[in-house]
Amino acid sequence: MSYTHTTADCHEHHDLVVNFGSEPKPKIITLCGSTRFKDKINEVNANLTMCGNLVISLGVFGHTDMPAMDWETDGTSLKIGLDRLHRQKIDLADEVYVVNVGGYVGESTRREIEYATKLGKPVRYLEDISDDD
Repeated sequence: MSYTHTTADCHEHHDLVVNFGSEPKPKIITLCGSTRFKDKINEVNANLTMCGNLVISLGVFGHTDMPAMDWETDGTSLKIGLDRLHRQKIDLADEVYVVNVGGYVGESTRREIEYATKLGKPVRYLEDISDDD
């Protein structure tokens, strides 16, 4: 699957992706969602990658891998730093893909969606959302 680019729609960050030959650069998709959904996030990552996308995923699955930590938004300096790092991943993206299992969107993910929207990034969802979301 290819992703056609024109000069008018390319973003500055695409210079970070080396183009080896005449192949078009892949679409960059940053995943967002609760770390509770580690298995589904990994599944979505694999599926989007197999479709030819460059996927930026979550680096730490705190709720599942480190449940004893405080993962509340703005809870610890570690959580604040990870949230900041994930916003930088959104900066690099052409679009954001929200893994909202059962329609769930937590506070951190909601903030990431708001951030992406302010940047004008398209936001897609795994599951349909209602107009209230």
